[in-house]
This record gives sequence, structure tokens and C-alpha cells, in this order.
Amino acid sequence: MKFGPVPVTEAEGGVLAHAVSLPGTRFRKGRVLSAEDAARLGAAGMQEVIVARLDPGDVGEDVAADRLARALVPAPATAGLRIGAASTGRVNLHASGVGVVGIDAARIDAVNAVHPMITVATLPRWHRVATRNMVATVKIISYAVPEEALARACAAAGDALRLHPVQHRSATLIETLVGEDPGDKGRRSIRMRLDRMGVTLGQRRLVAHRTDALAEAVAASGDEVILILTGSATSDLHDVAPEALRRAGGEVVHFGMPVDPGNLLFFGRLGDRPVIGLPGCARSPALNGADWVLERILCGVGVTPADIMSMGVGGLLKEPPSRPRPREA
Repeated sequence: MKFGPVPVTEAEGGVLAHAVSLPGTRFRKGRVLSAEDAARLGAAGMQEVIVARLDPGDVGEDVAADRLARALVPAPATAGLRIGAASTGRVNLHASGVGVVGIDAARIDAVNAVHPMITVATLPRWHRVATRNMVATVKIISYAVPEEALARACAAAGDALRLHPVQHRSATLIETLVGEDPGDKGRRSIRMRLDRMGVTLGQRRLVAHRTDALAEAVAASGDEVILILTGSATSDLHDVAPEALRRAGGEVVHFGMPVDPGNLLFFGRLGDRPVIGLPGCARSPALNGADWVLERILCGVGVTPADIMSMGVGGLLKEPPSRPRPREA
């Protein structure tokens, strides 16, 4: 691609690099100048104009952006994503439903490494989205890119983006009681989290903070996902809530996470049903580590101990004002 000033008498066919105001009209950046346009520029007293001209083998920005978007998401309906129309070298990709976004970060990095004028920006991996939320944007920075570079970027893209929709549609929240009834603050916060995912919260279950009582409630739950919010924080792998899950016939997969707030989370399963022991910070609507686990599990995305232990970078979250023991006095 050639870029730079040319006499207006030679501007026909060039792509206008900067908007130009003329009497009674305005030529926008990116306009392909016609012979009439060039004549109007000359009549307005302009001697030269800055344009871009494509070389043989160059691909225009809109065509290039559309091709790359379709390489990233070759089957939009299956991937749960919608590809927008190309404009000024940009194509936006939006979610077609509620869920979390699966992103092959290595593929995105490979695309962005091909050519500095070829770019893809995405949400963070496993970010929660609603219908019509933007998931990614493809932007061709210049007016054109070489076909060879575009072909390499498309080859690297390889189905890198996908929406994982909600799979579990009902959840039980079991709370344990220590002293006085804690009220419904925690339940309201959990309901808010489930409502935005389209998940139904079952009837309230409030039991004594004892292993046997909690185990009985866990075993009796009939919903697809079981959530436990204890009146006293779970502080050990063999504390009341993890032991109750084992006693109910379940398994504890992992305890603790390098996300703050959210350190005291555990998760496991009862048969084929996920069980999450929520940290106390889940009583607040503010983002915490439990959100990252809950959203993925509701969408049927597997969570492993290795996944949890890799959350430390970026895991220092905003501290809610209501935190009983702030990090810093």
C-alpha cells in the first residue's frame, strides 16, 4: 500500500486518509475518491490531498476484517456468536445468549503477531456475557493489508472464540446458622448472581452449623447445583462444610483459591452435581473469586484445581467496604 500526499488532479481512486470539509459537504476519512470528488477538491482551492492506494495483492480493510472474523468464528450459530458488518476496517462480534466466553488465547496471540496492522481484541477468558454483549473486535488499522499476511492470520485464527451457554438451570442455597439468623443479605446477593444467568434459586434452606445437619440438607437437595454459605467461615479442608459434603456421599475437589476476596472457597460434587462452598464475601454483590467459579460451573465448563491455582494473576480484586477484616488497616 502506498500512502501520502498526491496532487488533487491525481487523486482519483485513492482512499481519503483524513476527513475534508468542503462548502456544503464533508468527505469522510476512508472515502474512495471519484473523478468528480477530485474536481470538487480542486474547485475548493486544494492543491493536494493525502490518500492511500492499494498495491496489487493488497486486501481492503473491510474485506480483510470480515475474512478474519469468519476465520475466528467459522460457525457463528454453533459458537453462539454474531458477526457484525464490516465498517472502517472493523468487525465486532457479539454474544447470541447468556454464558461465558471461551477464548483460545494462544490463537489470538498468534493472529496479533502476524502483522502490526491486523489486530484482534477480546474480553478476558471466561468473562460472563449477556445477549448482544460485545465479545471481540477485529480491527484492520490501515486501509489494506497484504493478502499473504491476511492468509496467515486467518490460518492462525482457527475457531478461537466460543460462547458457552448456561447448562444448569436450578440451584439450592444452603445456609448454616451460627447464633442469630443472618437475614437474607447473602441470599439476595446469590439470587442476583443466578438471576443474571437465568438460573432459578430454590426455597431457602437454613440449618444449624453442624456437620450432620448440613450433610442431611446437602443430600436432600434436588436442584442441579448446590451452593453452601456457612455462618462461620470455612477455614480448613476438614471444616464443617467440606466434611458435610463427604458425609452426604460427595467429594471435595479443591479448597482455597489465590483470589482475594474469595480465598475460602471450596468446590466438589455430589454424584454428577456440582457443589460450591461459597466464601463469606459472596454475601456482597461485589465481584469475588466465587463468581469466576460459579459462572463457569453454571455454563458446564469444567473447573480443575489447576484452573483455580492459575487465577492468582489478576486475582487481587477490589475490596468491598463491608469487609470485616480489611487487608490494610
